[in-house]
Amino acid sequence: MPSGQTHDRITIWALPFITGIALWQTRNGNLTLLVAGGFLFGGLMFGPDLDIYSRQYQRWGWFRFIWLPYQKSLRHRSFLSHGPIIGTTLRVLYLCILLGIAIAICLVLAELLGLIGFTWEELGSQVQRSFIVYAIECWSLFLGMELGAMSHSVSDWTNSAYKRFRKQGVRGLLPRGKMKKRKASSSTTRRRKLQAKPKRTRSSVNKTKSSKSSLKKNISNKNSKK
Repeated sequence: MPSGQTHDRITIWALPFITGIALWQTRNGNLTLLVAGGFLFGGLMFGPDLDIYSRQYQRWGWFRFIWLPYQKSLRHRSFLSHGPIIGTTLRVLYLCILLGIAIAICLVLAELLGLIGFTWEELGSQVQRSFIVYAIECWSLFLGMELGAMSHSVSDWTNSAYKRFRKQGVRGLLPRGKMKKRKASSSTTRRRKLQAKPKRTRSSVNKTKSSKSSLKKNISNKNSKK
């Protein structure tokens, strides 16, 4: 797996290409800045390696403790953290829930102190309106974060695939499920062979001993008659 410094270099080197493609497609400077900013944020601070103690985790500074439940609930390099679209979506939802709880607590305290006056219905309608009005901007930011996260995940997948190819050849590039099935089938055939072999019980051993003793007696009787 590439180091954190390598991931940072990939993000910085890919930034001009992402910015150029975004400007070419949108023809809008604001949307291009959102895509480029989301790409930097997703590659440097909001990427898949937030599920471990990594550079992305350390860059959150005093607020990095908020990712501890995220780390404990997900296995490193799982599909939920490194998968396309779903990884960024889960992190966005997780961060939005935490921010929503913090903002709600601050608003309740401010209302109790008499600093502001509002109703939760008005606040909810304003938030909904803002998402509708700035939907394109929100999707542009999300696209940039997804591209930044995917640059990280793709570099991990290609590096691990290259290492498997060097060790095992083409077999290392095959899905692991097929390899496990082959191993399981070979183990089951071995078990069946072992089960097919007749087991020697005590009764069979006693029978063989008695037959040997009877043969010896017959031979001795014949010799005595002679």
